[in-house]
Amino acid sequence: MDAKTIRSSMADLDKTKDTKVILEILTSLKRDVRPTEKLLRETKVGVAVNKLRSHADPEISNLVKKIIKSWKDEVSSEKKSKVVKKEEPTASSASSASPAIKGEKFQTSKARNPQNDGVSINIHENTTRNGSVGGLYTALAIDSDAFPKIILQTAKEIEQAAYELEYLTVNDNYRNKMRSLIMNLRNKQNPELRARVLSGNIFPAEFVRMKAEDLAPEALKKEIKRLHQKNLHDARGAVEERATTDRFTCGKCKQKKVSYYQMQTRSADEPLTTFCTCENCGNRWKFC
Repeated sequence: MDAKTIRSSMADLDKTKDTKVILEILTSLKRDVRPTEKLLRETKVGVAVNKLRSHADPEISNLVKKIIKSWKDEVSSEKKSKVVKKEEPTASSASSASPAIKGEKFQTSKARNPQNDGVSINIHENTTRNGSVGGLYTALAIDSDAFPKIILQTAKEIEQAAYELEYLTVNDNYRNKMRSLIMNLRNKQNPELRARVLSGNIFPAEFVRMKAEDLAPEALKKEIKRLHQKNLHDARGAVEERATTDRFTCGKCKQKKVSYYQMQTRSADEPLTTFCTCENCGNRWKFC
């Protein structure tokens, strides 16, 4: 499927709300698109398909996840094969090749950054953009044995994605975005994020659009989920702990058979909120 046909399918996908038609288009894209880094960047079909990841129909959302994973794996494999081919020695020099190249790992005793790795980041005319590439390179290289060309290519793609897809110019928003991405990549508690970005499991365009909760370390995500579950449990428990009293009078039927429970709905130094239900007529009210 060529770029023109892909764009036509994307337009149809954007227009239709019919789940059957959506499934047909997605199936066609999965079957006929041979993803390459150039094709995905040119058409942005990955971004269009990924928008349906949270579709209400589970069949559509599951198919989208399979397509995105398949495309990521193929592009990642393509990138790695290109870099390995460039780094592999010619037949005439194979006997003198270093063990690092043979083992497909980059070895150095210096702290990894563009200067120490012998990499030039003077790619753009704009010095801020070049600085962003350098910052991304240094962050991605933390604890990595990937070859400089792989890291540089990934850094360039992330910066380019942020520049093209988000802001199209170097302004305060661009600088803040790059600062945030670099800080998240440099986080010592988040090696999983660096590994996923560097391996291609997270597309550059996807990475620059990720929310703060998606960028968080796995341990923090688990802690947030645990606290959320605890809060739900506590709230549910508070609702279930009802008591019946004759101290309250229903304003609707004037009966005194009222059940109630209390919850902390405001700041800790404020009084509890009391929720009342008339057991006679079902009238409900609350007060602090």
